[in-house]
Amino acid sequence: MSFLHSISSTAATPLRWSFPNCCLWEGIECDSNVRVTQIQLPFRGLKGSLSPSLGNLTHLSHLNLSHNWLSGPLPKEFFRSITHLTTLDLSFNVLSGEIPLSLSFPSSIQVADISSNHFSGMVRTSFVQMASNLMIFNVSNNSFTGPIPTSICTISNHTRVLDFSSNDFNDQLPRGFGRCYALEVLRAGFNNLSGLLPSDIYNVTTLREISFPVNRLRGPIGGGVVQLSNLTILHLHSNKMSGLLPRDLGKLSKLEQLDLHSNSLTGSLTPSLMNCRNLITLSLRENFLEGDISTLDFSMLKQLRTLDLSNNHFRGNIPEGLYLCKSLIAVRLANNQLEGQISPGMLTLQSLSYIALSNNRLANMTGAINILRGCKNLRVVILAKNFFGEMLPDDKHILDINSFKKLKVLALGGCSLRGQLPRWIAEITELEILDLSYNRISGSIPGWLGTLPKLFYIDLSVNLLSGKFPQELCTLPALTSEHIALQVNQNYLELPIFVQPTGRTNLAYVHLSHMPPAIYLGSNSLNGDIPTTIGQLKFLHVLDLSNNSFSGIIPYQISYLRNLEKLDLSWNNLSGEIPVSLRSLYFLSSFSVAHNALEGMIPSGTQLQSFPDSSYEGNPGLCGFVYQRKCLPVTSFNNQRDVQGENGLQIPRLYVAVGLGYATGFVAVCTTLLFHSPWRHAYFSALIHLKDNVYVIIAMNMARLQRRR
Repeated sequence: MSFLHSISSTAATPLRWSFPNCCLWEGIECDSNVRVTQIQLPFRGLKGSLSPSLGNLTHLSHLNLSHNWLSGPLPKEFFRSITHLTTLDLSFNVLSGEIPLSLSFPSSIQVADISSNHFSGMVRTSFVQMASNLMIFNVSNNSFTGPIPTSICTISNHTRVLDFSSNDFNDQLPRGFGRCYALEVLRAGFNNLSGLLPSDIYNVTTLREISFPVNRLRGPIGGGVVQLSNLTILHLHSNKMSGLLPRDLGKLSKLEQLDLHSNSLTGSLTPSLMNCRNLITLSLRENFLEGDISTLDFSMLKQLRTLDLSNNHFRGNIPEGLYLCKSLIAVRLANNQLEGQISPGMLTLQSLSYIALSNNRLANMTGAINILRGCKNLRVVILAKNFFGEMLPDDKHILDINSFKKLKVLALGGCSLRGQLPRWIAEITELEILDLSYNRISGSIPGWLGTLPKLFYIDLSVNLLSGKFPQELCTLPALTSEHIALQVNQNYLELPIFVQPTGRTNLAYVHLSHMPPAIYLGSNSLNGDIPTTIGQLKFLHVLDLSNNSFSGIIPYQISYLRNLEKLDLSWNNLSGEIPVSLRSLYFLSSFSVAHNALEGMIPSGTQLQSFPDSSYEGNPGLCGFVYQRKCLPVTSFNNQRDVQGENGLQIPRLYVAVGLGYATGFVAVCTTLLFHSPWRHAYFSALIHLKDNVYVIIAMNMARLQRRR
């Protein structure tokens, strides 16, 4: 009852704890003597603190309060009277604080899981010094610091699972795990651990998983690792490991996942690796590995689903044996020195969903597209930086225009491809991302591009495109309709997609839905006005029209793009003023209108003033505090909101104010002259003179507006 009073529940159905006999309560079990032995209340939306009163349940053996919202620290004397506790699961709560010095598990404890909370401080030996029967100890996903306590291995001979991952442990990875003779799973990834791999772990032949990714470990993978005949998972990626791969890796016949990417490994792939017939995932990207991979026989890896050898120095052709790995779902061989052509053997990989071969020396793009069209399950095709100078395959060279039915990503950038945008792309109705940047594609942007129902990311920058911004592009369904925007692929990609925005490092995306909706048309020869209908693209995050020949004014309708994070209109022929309405773009983190013919005051008191001078340079008529160029007093009206004309044309209040000033003066003078008869003849003369002046002023301003139009 004390525990009940210390918590509340947000679950849809309340706890059924109304019976007089607590042994009939939901989640409570008792022994034959009517003593509480188990409390099983996971996923019940419990809020509140962990009541010390639970420590009075002296026959409690199982306590599972996981996946709730319990907060606060662990009670200091919590385990003093619970001497029969075998299973403790407090995972996925918001418990916090350091583990009290006086707190120690009872000797009966077998499973202790306090993962995914907010605990901090050190995991001291005193916490586990009595846990002689401990089998599973999980403190992952907290904020623990200091060294990892390997004393657990001397206290308990039964330890099977140790999980220290996702904390702030910051010492060297210690020796001592070799004394855990029954250990099967050892995890300490995502910390700040340094030093060498402790060689004593190679003596623990019961190990099935070693997982130390995303640390600062260095040195080689010792040859002793091949003694771990039961090993199925070896994750050491994102460290500073160096040296050669162990020569006899093939002895690890049960190995299913080998992930060593993002290290500094050297040498060639050992042929014995092809004996690991149970391999499902092989990831060695971002190392310094080399050699001719076409000599390797992948045909024995029948279970292989993911192969990532990108960002190394491999040479040769795509291995023919790879086409016999019928379970392959994802293949990435990008950023190597491969050459030759994509073989028709690729058609045997009917489960293939992801292929990335960019930045190699492949030839015959038309043949490659025709072959890949036959892989019915392809969702991602990345062939950038190959096929240099070839023609972009057109409709008459594509054998089957009705394939690529599942394709969501097509990247053919950086190939210097010639020709025009082919109509067959319009038939890829599931397409969400299209990258044809850094080519020599000419002609106009076809209107049918705006009909692709799910397209939300277009990169046609650095080409030879001409003509106007197509109105059809302003009606892209995925950028104008919330219903369609929510249909962007939400599933995990088999491998991440790397995108390198200008001036930034690579960004990795494992969900297409996480990529910012974008239109990149920079560095072409596009001209004409920026269409006012561009304001319909309300889900757009990036708009880059830089380095073109766009003219006219900046349409105020751009301010309707409230999700815009980057706007680049630099190096064009735009004139007029910067619309004050752009200050409503609160999410802008990158902005440039440099090198145009803009004039007037940069809108003050807005986010637009947070950008550097370089965002505005090359516009002699611009002024304002941010640009360090003082505005003349008469232009102070530019700070006020623009008045909109009937056609969306902006008529600054400056012109309205000048017109009203002349009108007011005109009326005042005329009234005075009218009622003083001696001046009646002068009245008619002044009337004509002032009327002409007003007409002149109006004519001058209308001419200026017409130029802006």
